[in-house]
Amino acid sequence: MKFIPQHLGGAYLIETERKQDDRGWFSRTWCKDEFLQIGHTGEWVQHNHTLTIEKGSLRGLHYQLLPFAEIKLVRCAVGSVYDVIVDIRKDSPTYLQYLGVELSSSNGRMLYIPEGFAHGFQTLEPNCEMLYCHSTAYKPGFEEGLLFSDPALKIQWPLEPTVISDRDKNHPLIDNTFQGLIFNI
Repeated sequence: MKFIPQHLGGAYLIETERKQDDRGWFSRTWCKDEFLQIGHTGEWVQHNHTLTIEKGSLRGLHYQLLPFAEIKLVRCAVGSVYDVIVDIRKDSPTYLQYLGVELSSSNGRMLYIPEGFAHGFQTLEPNCEMLYCHSTAYKPGFEEGLLFSDPALKIQWPLEPTVISDRDKNHPLIDNTFQGLIFNI
């Protein structure tokens, strides 16, 4: 695996290496020893798999509050998505900046998302499947979100959104009362 640091501190785009032969290909998506290169020493305690049916659907932008903030490792197993993270670490030099990358079954890339980021994605084709590893289990009552269309974020989604959950449509706008999350960065 090749770990490519991103402009949002602690985030990495990960390029997997595919070993190919007449049968197809093989790719490693997790190796404890390799992830030590970027300082990841924790464990994955939850693994989720989603199917999003319609092209242009949007999920997010989600995060968990302290003390249940989480590290995520995400990849697109089927189809392609525009994956977005937003830095919500109050004392970060990149506070409220975002990163958008294409993850697809064909490019095999993964995104490592440190604590203190909101996460979401938009499907670029129908029937996309995403796999997520989480460092902390989901805790009801500790999940929050940012509005995907908040003008303060200036996210350039590649497609006009087609399907969005009621919850994701109703996240509040960022204003002067939004405090972000406080982490030692």
